[in-house]
Parts: sequence; C-alpha cells; structure tokens
Amino acid sequence: MNVSAILRKALDEIGDRTAVIQCKNVSGGDINSSYYVQSECRSYFAKINKNVPPRFFQSEAVGLELLRKTNTVKVPNVYYVMEAENGAYSLLLLEWIEGEKTKQTAVLLGQAVAQLHQCYGPHFGLAEDNYIGWLPQKNGLYENWMDYFIECRLLPQIQLAEQKGRMPTYRRNKIEKLLASLERWLPEKCRPSLLHGDLWGGNWIAGAKGMPYLIDPSVFYGHHEFEIAFTELFGGFPAQFYEAYNEIQPLSLEYKERKELYQLFYLLVHLNLFGETYGYSVDRILQKYVG
Repeated sequence: MNVSAILRKALDEIGDRTAVIQCKNVSGGDINSSYYVQSECRSYFAKINKNVPPRFFQSEAVGLELLRKTNTVKVPNVYYVMEAENGAYSLLLLEWIEGEKTKQTAVLLGQAVAQLHQCYGPHFGLAEDNYIGWLPQKNGLYENWMDYFIECRLLPQIQLAEQKGRMPTYRRNKIEKLLASLERWLPEKCRPSLLHGDLWGGNWIAGAKGMPYLIDPSVFYGHHEFEIAFTELFGGFPAQFYEAYNEIQPLSLEYKERKELYQLFYLLVHLNLFGETYGYSVDRILQKYVG
C-alpha cells in the first residue's frame, strides 16, 4: 500500500497542497490501518482499508455529522471520504484530536451525552443502514421502540450467530422465550433519542483542555437507556459521568431491571465478532430473564 500516494490525493482533494511533514502509524482499532498525518497546514487522523464493505467509511462520516449538528457533543471534523471499488483502498480523513483528561472531563462527557439524548427524532431507527464494528447493522424507521429493538437489533444478531454456528438449540430456545416476553421489561412509551450507538470506553477521547470527543459512532434513534446500559458493560465509565448524566437526563426506576436486557444486544455483537468467549455472558443474561 502506497500510503503517501493515497494521502497526497486526499489532501489535494480538500485543498491542502502543502507538504506532508510527518506520517506515522498509530493505534486506532483492529479494523483499519490508522495514521497520524501532519502537513504544513494542519494535523489529521487517517483511516485506510482495502477490504471494507460498501459505504463503511461513509456511514461513519454520516454518523459523525449527525452528532455534530446537535451542538451537544464534540466530534472530530470529517475532511474527506474516499470510497473505493474493485479492491482499491478506501480512506476516511478526520481532524486529529489530542489532549489530556482533567478532573472535569467525565462530568463534561456525562453532560454532553445527556444533552445528546434530549435530541429527539420522529421515529426510532435510521433511514439508512450502517455498521457496528465491521458488522452490517440493519436500520429502518419505526413507530415503536420494541419492534425496532427486536427487528433491527436482536434478530439480525441472532440470525448471524446461527450462521456462524454460535446459537446452539438451548440458547436459541431461551432467546425465543425472551422475545415473546419483552414487553415485561421494555418501556411502553419512550421518545426516540439520538444515540451514538457504540458508546464504550474506547469510543471517546480527550481533546484540548480535557474536552471529551465521541468517535466511531453507529448512530440511530432509540431509547436513551439502551446507550447507558452499554456504557456499563465493559468496566463502565467514571462515577462522575453517571452523576452528571442523571442531573440532566434521569434514568428511570426500571432501568436496573432492563439494563442487562439491553446489554444482551452488545454481547451478541461480540459473540459474532469474537466467538464463544462471549457465550457465557449471553447465557447468563438469558438465564436471568427467562430461566
């Protein structure tokens, strides 16, 4: 891969024809090759990949733009998207964000996410499909949260797990039982909040003066508690995050009862991405809800 040529083309396209002073590989997930790029004009974060599915980077760019337009959370600026065909390289060129966390960072993050969740849409879901990790994620516009949660979140992951041989009969039987009784735990009425969609600890970073930025979204409109449940799945966020969030967007008294039900979706995603390592956690939640 001629990284220099790919980056040169991208920079020329956005009007930065200055020399590239530095280009180095950096950590940025396990899907793409990621680079810090410094031109004489500014610094960039570049993701490059030859094997991404259609509209992979475009979907991320659309998600970042939806979040940015709310004026609630900070996200990196999107400078350029290059969607290639026939095995050529695709690229996403973003603003480079750099900074250190401060004592206020977690508070600012909680406030920003709460304000994001007060940005409501007319429907649950999203008009176009996107991705979570590298898995395709079905969307659509729904009037009812439970219908969307089942048809666009749980069922596609269940079907994918079956295709991968990760849905043994006993697990599938319990999931069928759960699907038939979801109304016991899901809210009868809730408003469609704009969600980041993949909000774990690795998908936010600190910028200048400790200001938090959200990255790698998988956006849709859904129940805000669905997002908070995921923040608690892998170690959780700092306590100050939840305190600040609840001051603006209080969680319901029923949240603790449905939290692990919402986490089930993300565990199914991890089951499909990484294998049976996550099977025990899926089974534990099924056991809790349906025995």
